[in-house]
Amino acid sequence: MAGTAIVAIAVAFVAGVLLPFALIPLLQRLGVIDVPNDRSSHTITAVRGLGLTITVAIMAGFAIIWATADNASGGLLPVVAGVALAAAVLGWVEDYRGVSVGWRFSLQLIIGAVGTTAMVILTGSSWWWILVGALALGAYINVANFMDGINGISGLHGLVVGLFFAGAGAIDDQAWLIAPSLVVAAAFASFLPWNLGRGHVFLGDVGSYLLGGTLAALGAAAFLNGMEAGYLLGPVAIYLADTGYTLLVRIRGGERWYAAHRQHVYQRLTDVGLSHPASALMVAGATALCAGGAMMAVQSVGWGQYLWGIFILAIVLAYLSSPVWIGRLRRSVAA
Repeated sequence: MAGTAIVAIAVAFVAGVLLPFALIPLLQRLGVIDVPNDRSSHTITAVRGLGLTITVAIMAGFAIIWATADNASGGLLPVVAGVALAAAVLGWVEDYRGVSVGWRFSLQLIIGAVGTTAMVILTGSSWWWILVGALALGAYINVANFMDGINGISGLHGLVVGLFFAGAGAIDDQAWLIAPSLVVAAAFASFLPWNLGRGHVFLGDVGSYLLGGTLAALGAAAFLNGMEAGYLLGPVAIYLADTGYTLLVRIRGGERWYAAHRQHVYQRLTDVGLSHPASALMVAGATALCAGGAMMAVQSVGWGQYLWGIFILAIVLAYLSSPVWIGRLRRSVAA
């Protein structure tokens, strides 16, 4: 299995690096172009839809694992792949033709419900989890989409969360989770050379939906298969906190919460002077700290769990307030 995993990871990474050379001219001819506006974090016209290459990379890696493994996932990996692919297809339709908000949310919930139903059947879990899973998968597809607003942020998120999910699989004796998570990490890492510092190509909705759908499906499958929830919630804590906090602020302000905007914490970090790579790396660093803290919390007992919980809360609060204190720091240095 180790050899198979290495091959799958390598194929995912190489495919993700090379496929854009062929896809970018095609997307340009199709007119899949992102033109900046006053709500954009970028200032140049860019090709979007490069998430198609990551979709192919992940599906290729998953196929290699499934075709050559001993079915250690008990059928969960094909379900994860199905959810990821369905989310990516919906994202591509949104990129290419557009989908109304109502249809978009409805289809996301359907994808989550169908995927969770299959997982419940395979793991023998309670049927009540179908509703929870549908909402969780649909929600995280949107979270990943909302957070995909600056160069490098989604590639780094896929890399960091994929690595921590693989580590959780090793620690929690869910070996089936390791190789698929590393495939996801490798596929999204392969997009970083194209996007992190250059910004002329974007994942598009196909890529952000793929990111949210894949990570949510892996997490849901692992949880229903018996994994401690802390291992899975820690790596997504920053994304959830940023999205949740921003939505609350917008709802309290009477704004349309689903409309495009520039009020996320990671976007406000660029407003106070951080570059796209610096902001994306700050999000990834905070994500890694929360994920590491959650791992330690799960393995601790007594007061140790509370202390690690306080550590995670401190990281989240520091991140949410970072545009304020970084802005003050930069102004004081400039003065």
